[in-house]
Amino acid sequence: MELLEQLHFFSVLDGVAVGLLLFSWIGIGLIIENPPAKLPSTSHLVADYRRMWMVQMITREPRIFDAAVLDSLRQGTAFFGSACLIAIGGGLAAMSNAERLRGVAEDLTLDAPSIIWEVKILLALILITNAFLKFIWSNRLFGYCGVVMASVPNEIDAPETLPRALKAGELNISAARAFNRGLRGIYFALGALGWLLGPVGLIVTTCITIFILLRREFASASRLVLMEREE
Repeated sequence: MELLEQLHFFSVLDGVAVGLLLFSWIGIGLIIENPPAKLPSTSHLVADYRRMWMVQMITREPRIFDAAVLDSLRQGTAFFGSACLIAIGGGLAAMSNAERLRGVAEDLTLDAPSIIWEVKILLALILITNAFLKFIWSNRLFGYCGVVMASVPNEIDAPETLPRALKAGELNISAARAFNRGLRGIYFALGALGWLLGPVGLIVTTCITIFILLRREFASASRLVLMEREE
């Protein structure tokens, strides 16, 4: 079957659903990373604590605690990066098995060639691949942060002590930003699987993904804790 002949299996609603998913993926990131001043996101609030962490590190002796926290953050990026690789491998294996895809389509009584299913799986794989790259970059940035932290002098009054600590804080925030982008990629990759149920299914799962992300960033219990005043 020619490619042009296969395109008729995709409708205008399919294009709208995919467009909504991609627009939401990019738009949610912009809103979370650049929230209104009166409505900061959870990620934005935690970024301030990351800066304070690096300042407090200056007077902490020894700094083993700080190294342990940073190591746990790097382990998180490594875990999710490995999980993404497994998911990518599984998705590629599914796409290469046309007979199995055709069997799944028949089980769901969907009259569509296997290439249609491959395209739908490919959308999720693109998002997961992007998430994998973000996790790898986050891991590297946390490594840079560790190096700068190690270069902070023990002498509090040294002229380079505070500037280096602030640099470490900004690197830590950049690493966390990349990590959060990777997590959002996974959320939307899971939402993209709704396309297997058709364009309406994709629209529904996209809306659910948007609701979950907005709630966790702007209406979660953890955000309320971070917003509490410290007497």
